[in-house]
Amino acid sequence: MACSMKFSTTQMNPSHGFVSLGPIRPDFVKPNRVGFRVSASGEPDLSVEVNGLKLPNPFVIGSGPPGTNYTVMKRAFDEGWGAVIAKTVSLDASKVINVTPRYARLKVGGANGSAKGQIIGWQNIELISDRPLETMLKELKQLKEEYPDRILIASIMEEFDKAAWEELIDRVEQTGIDAFEINFSCPHGMPERRMGAAVGQDCALLEEVCGWINAKATVPVWAKMTPNITDITQPAKVALNSGCEGIAAINTIMSVMGINLTTLRPEPCVEGYSTPGGYSAKAVHPIALAKVMSIAKMMKSEFSEDRSLSAIGGVESGADAAEFILLGADTVQVCTGVMMHGYPLVKKLCSELQDFMKMHNFSTIEDFRGASLEYFTTHTDLVKRQKEAIQQRKAIRKGLKSDKDWTGDGFVKETESMVSN
Repeated sequence: MACSMKFSTTQMNPSHGFVSLGPIRPDFVKPNRVGFRVSASGEPDLSVEVNGLKLPNPFVIGSGPPGTNYTVMKRAFDEGWGAVIAKTVSLDASKVINVTPRYARLKVGGANGSAKGQIIGWQNIELISDRPLETMLKELKQLKEEYPDRILIASIMEEFDKAAWEELIDRVEQTGIDAFEINFSCPHGMPERRMGAAVGQDCALLEEVCGWINAKATVPVWAKMTPNITDITQPAKVALNSGCEGIAAINTIMSVMGINLTTLRPEPCVEGYSTPGGYSAKAVHPIALAKVMSIAKMMKSEFSEDRSLSAIGGVESGADAAEFILLGADTVQVCTGVMMHGYPLVKKLCSELQDFMKMHNFSTIEDFRGASLEYFTTHTDLVKRQKEAIQQRKAIRKGLKSDKDWTGDGFVKETESMVSN
């Protein structure tokens, strides 16, 4: 289905976050600390500005259960999240009927459903908000009144109907929300009604719907991409060309969590049956990195810098977030991580990200955003680079080519260059 900054390598240390493994390149020069910008706490500045929206940090509550009502969104703001994306809404919530159980987990070192082991995978068959639209609108309005300086983003989805999209946008905008995230990517349930991934996987439909949305919306619009497609850059490019200010990626990956080997029934099991659902948590992080990298490279080469990228996928630590930002993400969304660790997770994320920044002398997010992108290339280029490097190393080992090349100052080193052991 298709539709030049240098830095040191790092790894996580369980005790405090990051340790340096030394410089990647000998020509590495850290940013000058003169004018080093810090927050009021004396730490590196985590604030970001995206599409004119100012966030205290890049960590955003991803659309889903953590943004399902006023109480939980208020908690997110109180804990310090940079922004909140509410659970996706549509005009007619009566069509949305959820089932229970609707989650299943994959743990290290045990069969599916094992009580032991670290959770690395999470599957859901949950639909968008089943609460009446009027209720959600009232709560969004209340949140903006109580937190006027915080960023609240509405996630919306509708059927393939221009009038319905226009009505939904108009009604949601009246609450005072700061931006829209358009759910073109829910992999289960909604595609049956030509919603969610059914639109995100069809570039022709996507272009038309994005045209309707951007002709109506007066606030920034992010298009949320599905990873369940051959080339994710194609729909991302269509969305940006159709007027969207930003891209969010990735939504969950279509999956079957597993089969219970005692009952022989699939998980999550509802009255003995199940359906494929969306996969998230730590196990999807490498896949998300690859998708975000591809989108970021496309955006860098074909669009202006005022377009934004919000990365999603398996974020549970500052290191996870740093990787996304190094690939060009402006913000980093967390949904499943909050479901597993709670809203206070944001404090850990901020602290660990600041530890990373201090280690590299980065004062702001922009100091390192996209810094790793230039190190991705083709396999053909890797072969060429390695061949050239081997030739250079061989040339160095050969030492002097002629007696006339000896120098007095470098005599000892020149001698050592021709020693074989």
